[in-house]
Amino acid sequence: MNTTHVSALNHTIEQTNSWLKKLEDLQFSDRQEAYAGLRSVLHALRDRLTPEQAVHLGAQLPTLVRGVYYEGWKPSQTPTPGHHLLEFLERVASELPPQFPYSADETAEAVFNMLWEELDPGESAKVIQSMPSAVRGLWPKIALP
Repeated sequence: MNTTHVSALNHTIEQTNSWLKKLEDLQFSDRQEAYAGLRSVLHALRDRLTPEQAVHLGAQLPTLVRGVYYEGWKPSQTPTPGHHLLEFLERVASELPPQFPYSADETAEAVFNMLWEELDPGESAKVIQSMPSAVRGLWPKIALP
């Protein structure tokens, strides 16, 4: 039960729980795994966007998720070099807990599916177009041009 007594905070908690539940339904066995997957993929994605693109994407996230997204971000060091799928997946894997039961590509696909369902399609298309073609393949087929 949300008991912050602040409607905006209660709303972002509800939104975040809804996102985590969707990730559970798509791939993960519990909220902790869903959170770990969401966090790792958002960080890998954020770091491959220009600061302007990263801010536009961040503006669409629920407030609580936005805080996770921006955690540790160094805009002056983005976008990071490396445009290969393996580099992206290594970045995702680097933030997953030890013995995480899903591969980095399974994790990225689940998060990208959920993001496609939740975010503005126009903004998502801009993000997808900025990704290397191999990374674009992790997004749902319906999202690809």
